[in-house]
Amino acid sequence: MATEAVSVISQPVRPAEEQDELAHVFSVYTICSTIWLVFATAVGVLIAFKLVYPELATSSSLAFGRLRPIHTNDTFYAWASPALIGLALYIAAKSSGVRLYSVKLAWVTLALLNIAAIIGTVALELGYNNGAQEYREWAWWVRVILAAGLVTAAWNMIVTVARREGKDIYLSNWYTIGGTLWTIIIVGVTLVPWYQYGLGQVAVQGYYMHNAVGMWFTPLSLGVFYYALPKVMNRPIYSYSLGIFAFWTNLAFYPLLGAHHFLFSPLPWWLQTTAIVASVAMLVPVWGGSANYLLTMRGRPERLNRTSAMFILVGVLGYLLGSTQGTVEAFRSLQEVWHFTNYTVGHSHLTMYGFVTFAIWGGIYALLPRATGKEPNNLLMGIHFWLATVGMVVYVTALSIGGTIQGLDWIHKAPFIQSVVDMGPYWLWRSIGGSLMFLSHLVFAWNVWVMTYKRPSIVGQRPSPVVVGA
Repeated sequence: MATEAVSVISQPVRPAEEQDELAHVFSVYTICSTIWLVFATAVGVLIAFKLVYPELATSSSLAFGRLRPIHTNDTFYAWASPALIGLALYIAAKSSGVRLYSVKLAWVTLALLNIAAIIGTVALELGYNNGAQEYREWAWWVRVILAAGLVTAAWNMIVTVARREGKDIYLSNWYTIGGTLWTIIIVGVTLVPWYQYGLGQVAVQGYYMHNAVGMWFTPLSLGVFYYALPKVMNRPIYSYSLGIFAFWTNLAFYPLLGAHHFLFSPLPWWLQTTAIVASVAMLVPVWGGSANYLLTMRGRPERLNRTSAMFILVGVLGYLLGSTQGTVEAFRSLQEVWHFTNYTVGHSHLTMYGFVTFAIWGGIYALLPRATGKEPNNLLMGIHFWLATVGMVVYVTALSIGGTIQGLDWIHKAPFIQSVVDMGPYWLWRSIGGSLMFLSHLVFAWNVWVMTYKRPSIVGQRPSPVVVGA
């Protein structure tokens, strides 16, 4: 077991002014991203019901083709990205035992991310987009603003960690800084104009849309796990070496697998096969990293009773199951059934919601009360957890079953309308699951308010066992 992680449990006492400004940055990042979460998922619920009731909201401004990219891009870049960057900046300062390099730069980052999200959302609603490029429908110049936000965030993290008190770089910062730097490269590649035509565009699209998840959201979420989990469990991470091994193998294998989205396409056969091999190789960092987290939790059932630990546990399981499912989907024999079906929509929600979003929630519930000294209501945390978990299970299960039936209909050469009819009941269950998830976000929004700006009651001012030792 590594001893390097012990330092994350107890940090030197910092001046109150430094702690207050760091807590303020963390709080505002969380609040802004939560507002976007509620908006983006409200759009998602409307989309889900439009599939069940086609006559619902038929105006051009509420067309599926406009709402769907608003939902996905705002979920990616307005909810998850600022939330993870806020967590990463907090972790960089706390794990390094130093002041955040620049609070002003942190506000610049948040402003750039929000400006990109606002302009991108309005442009999509007005019908201005980058074409059918999934997860990068924003116009190129909007993505430049997004990239500028990532650059400023990366610089703030790097310089903060460079000023650390100890010699070693804590494991979380490997993941958060690495993920931010990788994403700057990924966004840069998609902005190079001569790759945006023909098969070059297809290859770049596969590279981008999968690496946006695997080289941005995944490493930042794993970095949150590596800091929040020892805090919640009150013990060091099981193996520092295993965490570093998973970090480098993720970097080695993940950038190669984007082409598995385009099996049986005109892309070179060797490129498709390479993507399949890389998808299988990804089991190494996924299973290794998941084992690291689960072994850290082993033998502490009393700690797992805490709601923040349960969010982290579901996030780890979402990472393990969703990533393993992605490997299985990469095989040609199964792509024949599932490609272009609603099965892939269920898979994407298992990873982005069951893994990334639960990781964010676990990190916020574990760390934000330590920053602000304000605890959310345990009952409301539990309601949030169960609404989100049950909603996600209903959502993913419905689309996994329905998508399989949909693919088999196509293989058996049934009329296309038959696959639409067969999907009807599963789209309804998707709407029910999505509604439960959305309700959980409203509860989460209230909990965020309680943890940040709500005035504590007299009872609430007593020391909390979660806050002690922050």
